[in-house]
Amino acid sequence: MSPTKKITQEEKIWAAISYLWILSLVALAARKNNDYVRFHANQGFLLFILSLFWWFPVLGWLLSIVVLVLVIIGILKSFQGEEWSLPFVASAAKKAGDWFVKTIKL
Repeated sequence: MSPTKKITQEEKIWAAISYLWILSLVALAARKNNDYVRFHANQGFLLFILSLFWWFPVLGWLLSIVVLVLVIIGILKSFQGEEWSLPFVASAAKKAGDWFVKTIKL
């Protein structure tokens, strides 16, 4: 994303929606050509995948708490117009989103 490009309110809303569990897939499909939304949708998609491990006792529950915190931060940052990368897994988020778009042929 160009540092001089102004992020519209619509883009911020789509980016925030992309952190809401399965809605990350909707954002990836609907706004796949928008770099700002795509950045956040990739991260939301990875968090969605990680949230599916909640049913593992203890470790899954702890992971769910971490995912919830990251979702809240992601939503706040997307509304602020920032591209905040997930700690430790940002590159995995990009790969996961790219894989989804390629696999589904969006």
